[in-house]
Amino acid sequence: MNELQNFTNGIFNLDIKVEGEEVLFSAEQVAKSLGLTQKQNKSGKIYESIRWETINKYLPQLSGEIEKGSFISEPMVYKLAFKANNAVSEKFTDWLAAEVLPTIRKHGAYMTDAKAQDVISGNGLADLLLQAGNQIKQLELEKSQMKPKALFADSVSASENTILIRDLAKILKQNGIDIGEKRLFTWLRDNGYLVKKIGSDYNSPTQRSMNLGILEFTENTHVHNSGKITVTKTPKVTGKGQIYFVNKFLQDLAS
Repeated sequence: MNELQNFTNGIFNLDIKVEGEEVLFSAEQVAKSLGLTQKQNKSGKIYESIRWETINKYLPQLSGEIEKGSFISEPMVYKLAFKANNAVSEKFTDWLAAEVLPTIRKHGAYMTDAKAQDVISGNGLADLLLQAGNQIKQLELEKSQMKPKALFADSVSASENTILIRDLAKILKQNGIDIGEKRLFTWLRDNGYLVKKIGSDYNSPTQRSMNLGILEFTENTHVHNSGKITVTKTPKVTGKGQIYFVNKFLQDLAS
C-alpha cells in the first residue's frame, strides 16, 4: 500500500507511506519537526532551509543521498531524533510513538479509522478480511518462533555513535518494553552492567560491559566555587550495546 497519509497535531505535520511492511516518513517534514534546519537570508527575506548535509552525515546511505522528496525508515527517524537531542525532538518522537504509529497499525492493514470505514462500506470488505487474516497468521508465526527484533539493528549495527541511558530507555519502550530511565539504571546496576557500589565509580560501566563493547563512558571535570575538583563518569551505550540490550529485554519478555 503506497497511498500517502498525512498526520498533524497542530504542531507537527507529517506525510507517511507504507511499502510492504515498512512505514516510511517524509525526510523533509521529519527534519523540520526535529529542528534540523537553518535560517538563510535571500534578497532581504529570511528562509528556512533543511540541513541536508547534516542529515546525510547522520544517516550515511549505501546509494544516493537523502534530499527533498525522500522518504526514510522508522529507525532512521529515531536516529535523527537522538542526534537532534532537543525538547522539540522529544515531543515529536513521543507523538510519533504514542499516536501516529499506533494509528497506522491499529487495523492491521495500515489504515486510519476513516479509511477503514470507507473500505467496510464499499466493495472492499472481502479484501480487508483477507488482509486481516493474513496479518493474524503472521502474528501467530512470529509468536511461535519468538524471534526477538531490534528496532535499530540495521541503523546502528555498524555505527560508532553512542547514546545516553535515557535514550536506550526510549528505544526499549518503542520495542514494547515498559521501562523508564531510572528503572533502567537500576536494572543495569542490579545485573552487573553498571557499578553498584556507592563511590566515584558509581553508575560507571563495569569491566564486563566494556569487555563486551556494549557500554563506555565519558569523564567530565567539575570545578566548584571552593576550588574542589570532582570528576564524574557518564555511561554511554554503543551501537552494539543498543542491539544487545533490545534483544536481551525482548528475550526475557518472551521467556
